[in-house]
Amino acid sequence: MKRWLSALVLTFWVALAFAQSGGAKLPKPGAKDLCPVCGMLVSKYPNWVATIVYKDGHAHHFDGAKDMFKFWFEPAKYVAGHKRQDMAAIWVTDFYNLKLVDARKAWYVIGSDVLGPMGHEFVPLVTKEDADDFLKEHKGKRIFTFEQVTLDLPLKLDDGKF
Repeated sequence: MKRWLSALVLTFWVALAFAQSGGAKLPKPGAKDLCPVCGMLVSKYPNWVATIVYKDGHAHHFDGAKDMFKFWFEPAKYVAGHKRQDMAAIWVTDFYNLKLVDARKAWYVIGSDVLGPMGHEFVPLVTKEDADDFLKEHKGKRIFTFEQVTLDLPLKLDDGKF
């Protein structure tokens, strides 16, 4: 119980520090950083970057929220020894303002006419109103919260069966 509470407090403080700094301390993907899920160079797609930061400070960058979700559900499948409980913060890039937002608070549209680096993608948006507007403007199929995304959904996006 004490270990769980300590982890919760640490996660809160890391998230608070990032929020207060406007994400300024969040590491940006370097020119050679590869997405641990698909192997793409992440820095080539700055409008789609998603990042998971660990409690020890290291980070993994992704070329989109879809690969970030794949990693979120099965981190050890992509990087040996990595566990979800060691993650301190998760960030995605808002489609409209291109700023990093807390992935757990973002809204995600799927099935739109906007494609990401790996095809069909979760399009992150900072507010429900933005998600509703994006859904209408870009012929989206559905809106999800972070908690509503299931393990199979990123794979369905890959297959175009959403």
